[in-house]
Amino acid sequence: MRVWPWLVLVAGLLRSLPLAADPPAIPDPQWQVTRAQFTSGIENREPVDRVVVATPLIHEVYFFTELRHLEGRTITHRWKYEGKVVSLVPFEVGGPRWRVNSKKEIEPDQVGDWSVTVVDESGWPLYTEMFRYEEGAPLLQPADNQESTEEPSAGEPSEAGGKTGDPIPPRMTTPPTPAEPAVESVQVSPP
Repeated sequence: MRVWPWLVLVAGLLRSLPLAADPPAIPDPQWQVTRAQFTSGIENREPVDRVVVATPLIHEVYFFTELRHLEGRTITHRWKYEGKVVSLVPFEVGGPRWRVNSKKEIEPDQVGDWSVTVVDESGWPLYTEMFRYEEGAPLLQPADNQESTEEPSAGEPSEAGGKTGDPIPPRMTTPPTPAEPAVESVQVSPP
């Protein structure tokens, strides 16, 4: 009985298999989406308002994102309509504080729930925001561009405490301090 050739064959097969799969990529805790919101327009690389509910009167919706500590990485805006991916918009982050936006043209019959998830190159979700596209009057809020000088009063939703899509009351804003680094911006539109 010859066992030797089978043993050599099995040993060769085992050597060709990897000993352990690469561990999944885990994001660094410093990677941050510091601001993100839907808006009806972008001016001077900043959102002009906050879209929470939109109507067919609004034909384009932008998703603005400010990122920190993701330089050199590829980040993607994953647009979903009614839970199905309709657009992937990748872009390279070029600095420690980087602002980007993507745009989606929405047809009047595409009423329902829309979302964008910010994902890194491994597919790890970093942030998700939602809005509703429906018949009726749009609910737009002033742009939330700067750091707040007031704390929300009790009972008002805050950015940290409110649910995604909750209206956020207008806040007083202060101009940026001169110590902030210059920021580059990339505007990416899906094909």
